[in-house]
Amino acid sequence: MSDPTIRVREAARERGLSVDIRERPSASSLDEAAELLGIPSASIVKTLVVKRSDDTYLFALVPGDRAISWPKLRAVVGVNKLRLPEPELALSATGYERGTIVPIGSSTDWPVYADERIVGTRIAMGAGAHGYSLFVDADDLIAAYDATVADITAERA
Repeated sequence: MSDPTIRVREAARERGLSVDIRERPSASSLDEAAELLGIPSASIVKTLVVKRSDDTYLFALVPGDRAISWPKLRAVVGVNKLRLPEPELALSATGYERGTIVPIGSSTDWPVYADERIVGTRIAMGAGAHGYSLFVDADDLIAAYDATVADITAERA
């Protein structure tokens, strides 16, 4: 059986990113995944695929203890309308299923918007396949993808 994270590893190498991909038991929530990994929820970064009205997409990197702030993200992107696409559209836009999405190795290099709270930290995120987590220095990821860093989140309800 082939390694389902090969695409992510190769894309990271091409961008000079040092990543650590670890297999982990499945989790039913982000908080459970954080517990399994022995890290705080804030250290898991959700990669959200966001659809613009012109049918293009962007990635929003959101700390696990926070939620996307639509007004803040719209202001940073400079648009009036953004939304989360249906799972099949997210898969088509990235090549990854929800819960595994990561900008690294996406089938299209969409722009990346990172919440300012991840700067200077080591983060865990999706690794392109269920049952795996990817660890990377956030600053290296931000630099490799020329991400826009801004306050794009709010407290999680």
